[in-house]
Amino acid sequence: MTEWLEVVSHLLVVAGALFFVTGSLGFIRFPDVFTRLHAMTKADNLGLGLLCSGLALQADGLAEAAKIMLIWLLVLLASGIGATLVASTAAACGIRPWQNRTGASREARQEPQE
Repeated sequence: MTEWLEVVSHLLVVAGALFFVTGSLGFIRFPDVFTRLHAMTKADNLGLGLLCSGLALQADGLAEAAKIMLIWLLVLLASGIGATLVASTAAACGIRPWQNRTGASREARQEPQE
C-alpha cells in the first residue's frame, strides 16, 4: 500500500470514529426517542461508512474490500428498518415528538386559556 493511501485510510477510520462518538453523545443528550433515533441512524451510519471505507482501503484484495462494504450496506438496511419500527411503535404508544417550548403555540404548551 502506498503511503498516501495509508494516510487516507487512517483519516477515514478516525473520521468514522468521531462520527460514532457524536452519534453516541446525541443519543445521550437529545430529549426524546425520535431525535435520539435520528442521531443514532444518521451519525452512526456515516461513521460506519467512513470506517468501512478506511478498512476497505487496507484490505488485501478486492474480495475482502467488497465484503467490508457489504457489511456497511447490510447495516444501512437493518438500521433503517429498525429505526422505522422503533419510531412507529413510539408513535403508536402515544409518544409525541419533542417541541421547542419557547416557540410552541399555547395549545402545545398546555397553558390555560384566559
